[in-house]
Amino acid sequence: MKRGFYTIMTAQFFSSLADNALFVAAIELLRSNGAPAWQGAALVPLFALFYVVLAPFVGAFADARPKGRVMFISNAIKIVGCLLMLMNVHPLLAYTLVGLGAAAYSPAKYGILTELLPPSQLVKANGWVEGLTIASIILGVLLGGQLVGPLIAGALQQIDLPWVNTGLDRPAETAIAVLVFVYMIAAIFNLRIPLTGVTPRPMLSNPLVLLQDFWLCNGRLWRDHLGQISLSTTTLFWGVSGNLRYIVLAWAGAALGYSTTQASSLVGVVALGTAVGAVVASMRMKLDQATRVMPLGIAMGVLVILMNFIDNVWIAAPFLVLLGGLGGFLVVPMNALLQHRGHNLMGAGRSIAVQNFNEQACILGLGALYSFSTAAGLPAVVAITAFGVIVAGFMWVIMKWHQHNLRHHGAELDRLLEIARRDDLHG
Repeated sequence: MKRGFYTIMTAQFFSSLADNALFVAAIELLRSNGAPAWQGAALVPLFALFYVVLAPFVGAFADARPKGRVMFISNAIKIVGCLLMLMNVHPLLAYTLVGLGAAAYSPAKYGILTELLPPSQLVKANGWVEGLTIASIILGVLLGGQLVGPLIAGALQQIDLPWVNTGLDRPAETAIAVLVFVYMIAAIFNLRIPLTGVTPRPMLSNPLVLLQDFWLCNGRLWRDHLGQISLSTTTLFWGVSGNLRYIVLAWAGAALGYSTTQASSLVGVVALGTAVGAVVASMRMKLDQATRVMPLGIAMGVLVILMNFIDNVWIAAPFLVLLGGLGGFLVVPMNALLQHRGHNLMGAGRSIAVQNFNEQACILGLGALYSFSTAAGLPAVVAITAFGVIVAGFMWVIMKWHQHNLRHHGAELDRLLEIARRDDLHG
């Protein structure tokens, strides 16, 4: 691997680490403010908001300037969001700004790999990205939980800076201040990312052209009889996974009586299970077998419902590993199939933009539904049950959709799966 690749990976790790730790700190900040429970649930869809709104444009923005600089700007936006939280701006508004930085960061993070590395190293490079992302989720949630806990927060608040009154009186505020420095570390590495030699492409002066091209690509993938199944499955998975972080935190508080610090460790357990499931799927599943894993989506919905009956941490931990493992085993082959169809239909870059839009829209929609149900006064047990039923129900619909395609377009699907099998064999 080129030397600049490891600089990119280091920057990505610290930025994602801070993102996941900030989520926990923001929840604790809302709780310390006495905010209603629905506001904590609303953090998830608000973070996804700009991913959806700016989906047609962020890719063009990333291509219009050196991607290391785009990543630096994105981290700077995240830092501003953190500082606004410390300046008593409402956490939901400030956290939405952090989501803007993350939305701009994503296409630059993936796009720079194709500029820096030859095609023969892209699979290995993406393995690094996904591995570090999962590690940063686990460590970030744990870091956030520890930063708002009494041990570390108490020690940090004992630090006395001469002639400086920080005004950081609560553990959540101290945690956010620490995370500002983590984002700064990521930004420093962003500035050290080498130029790839690729000439930036200026953004089109007419944004409507970008919007039209994006919607054409989106429609093309949804009309493809194999692409629509893989896209709908991965969209549902990420919609569930994106909201599961908060649901597990809320459930652990209600069912186990856990604090934010204690509950954050269980979120890390789900991510660990996802990593295990993803590794097993990558070793055992073939590209043309991807549609066989769809029943696992129904099983995920059922397991979410069964969470309501668990009140013992010794049962909860392996249960959450299983829940994450099913998700990891589901998403890896389906994601590979989606990337394969997207590459053949419109190219990798546009396909990733379409995929990000749909997945983040699902996170936003399911998150909004969960937060509205909480705001309406539904108990956590009822809200979690409704969430699980929706997940299992939609996955059942997707399976029936695929069976309909097999009956009416079987020859076409056989041909597409044979192409996938050949491409998989020839690497």
